Amino acid sequence: MPLEFNASAQTWTLSGGNVSYVLHRDSQDRLLHLYWGPRLPADALTWDPKDYASFASFDLPVALLPYEVPVCGAGWYGTPAVGIRTARGDEVADLRVVSVSVEAGKPSLPGLPATYAESADEADTLSVLLEDRLTGLQVTAQYSVFASDGAVARSLLLRNAGSEPLTVTSLLSASVPFWRSDLDAVHLHGAWARERTVVRTPLSAGELRIASARGASGHEENPFMALCERNACETSGAVWGASLVYSGSFQASCRVDNFGHARLSVGMNPDTFSWLLEPGESLSSPEAVLVFSQDGFNGMSQQYHRLYRTRLARGAWRSRPRPVLVNNWEGTYFDFDEQRLLAIAEKAAGIGIELFVLDDGWFGKRDSDNCSLGDWTVNLRKLPSGLGGLSEKLHKMGLLFGLWFEPEMVSPDSDLYRAHPDWCLHVDGRPRTEARQQLVLDLSRAEVQEYIIGAVSRVLSSSGVDYVKWDMNRNMTEAFSEALPRERRKETQHRYMLGLYRVLEAITSAFPKILFESCSGGGGRFDPGMLFYMPQTWTSDDTDAVERLKLQYGTSMVYPASAMGAHVSAVPNHQTGRSTSLSMRCGVALAGNFGFELDLAKLSEGELQEAKEAVQRVKALRDLTREGTFWRLLSPFEGRYTAWAFVSEDKSEVLLCAYQALSVPNTAPVRIRLRGLLPDAWYTAEDGRRFHGAALMQQGITVFLQGDFTGSVLLLKKA
Repeated sequence: MPLEFNASAQTWTLSGGNVSYVLHRDSQDRLLHLYWGPRLPADALTWDPKDYASFASFDLPVALLPYEVPVCGAGWYGTPAVGIRTARGDEVADLRVVSVSVEAGKPSLPGLPATYAESADEADTLSVLLEDRLTGLQVTAQYSVFASDGAVARSLLLRNAGSEPLTVTSLLSASVPFWRSDLDAVHLHGAWARERTVVRTPLSAGELRIASARGASGHEENPFMALCERNACETSGAVWGASLVYSGSFQASCRVDNFGHARLSVGMNPDTFSWLLEPGESLSSPEAVLVFSQDGFNGMSQQYHRLYRTRLARGAWRSRPRPVLVNNWEGTYFDFDEQRLLAIAEKAAGIGIELFVLDDGWFGKRDSDNCSLGDWTVNLRKLPSGLGGLSEKLHKMGLLFGLWFEPEMVSPDSDLYRAHPDWCLHVDGRPRTEARQQLVLDLSRAEVQEYIIGAVSRVLSSSGVDYVKWDMNRNMTEAFSEALPRERRKETQHRYMLGLYRVLEAITSAFPKILFESCSGGGGRFDPGMLFYMPQTWTSDDTDAVERLKLQYGTSMVYPASAMGAHVSAVPNHQTGRSTSLSMRCGVALAGNFGFELDLAKLSEGELQEAKEAVQRVKALRDLTREGTFWRLLSPFEGRYTAWAFVSEDKSEVLLCAYQALSVPNTAPVRIRLRGLLPDAWYTAEDGRRFHGAALMQQGITVFLQGDFTGSVLLLKKA
């Protein structure tokens, strides 16, 4: 049973797979955290307050307690999970347990993305109601533990049951204490075109904090942090991961106190958030997903991959093979007409591509990025038969039709902006900061939400669209809504996210057969929240094959290959100027949702034949790369080689992908040890060689990579 209660010890043990998470209600009705790690029996842990009474310290004893939902003002001095300011101006709270309930399955979070259970036996949910008796603030701490692997989904529901308004100043979805600090912290740092670089830092006294204040999860950091043992590696050692299912500004931190105890926290960024909670009103935090692994970073990642691929992503495309596509963006940019698009489409159909995507430039007067965002009407000068006519022609070729939108932005030079200049985020009297000559629409406003739902839906209803690329290319400035009163202005960013989630829910529900992809190369919004509505995300605007090794490796720390868009682009590459072989580019892109980002009409016959063979190979392997267990084997951050593998669920197939950045003279070929195979089985490679499973994992396989920017993709099957 995933959830067990020990009445005599007043402990709740949430267990799944090989993991347990243990809570305790003490004699003063405080909710304390006892444990998170390898599975324990329900009666294994008890709480002894003498463990803290023995401290010879001038610190208050309550400052040392392992609070599960810490608050400030009454002797605890860390970062509060829940911070409030009363109508009188004080910021003191004291939460005590009022009641506890248990239910089978996992409830949804209204208005917010969250993981889910498809049946009641997949998860159990513990809800602990805490109350601050003076103010009437009620906090329901909700824990859903998944039976298969012990992943814990955490969220907080706040309700003002008092008679006076409260201002919520901090709302962290998870705040977990550790009894130790001899650990490293891992996070995913970056910038545009070099996102999600793996950074590992030893904990020391003080606080390590990562955050976004951009109104999006952002390029700089991803809403994720892990702690790990100092000796942890990809295949061994303890790792504790915290991932936030949210797409807006966030923070994740680890603070080491003056007694050497660490606390891992994740939630909304308090620098950009506050919320006025009137009597009777409620507010829910986003969900944090906590994962523990004794099998290193691969073990942690594989739990996130399974959960996010099958119990976060939803809809008709969740478990279907994703179509091989060609996108015209880097092939034509804004310089296209219907004839040029159809020429690319004809080449695409001829080599087995399944989906043609028309990117930016099809609407309004859009011949560059300086106008027309918000005017979602077709440009008949470029497309005289309209989107419907183009779609019909593509469908006759056997191609699906995809279309680009950037619905959250508006160009100052647009009919929409001229009609509604107040619909963007701004502060009256201050300049409206433009980025890429565009402004951010104020999605905290219901009328803006309705406009986007209506405008996008009209296009989708009339154009035979099979796929949507939903872009977001800039971050927030002047991030306040003039539609909100003074006391609620700092609610803007979170209200924007709630508005965006409402828009996405409405549109994706109305068009369930369409494959939606979140694209945020410019804005950096790659996070679990978007995967709830769209099962895949454009990984980065950087399409260079060598840079993609780092990008896809780092992204895989949390996100499955099925979530990553990966395209073959032209050379020299438009971001780095580097030239790599078509074989290398295809081999790297094969490890995600495969596509082309170039003008196929410019390829030679030899290149088209090579591309055709790559498409055939992708189609034969895409079930394995989508559903297989992903193993990181050699890191591009540690040397010139990169290697990863996909292993089928029954371990009968393994796809080994190995790459070399820069060659070195007079060196031996690389030997790669595989993981996750059947140790007693024999495997046969495509070239006829036979290998024993145990030998592949212990001694490895030799891979010959000669020359700069080379790769090898090898399929092995159980004999």
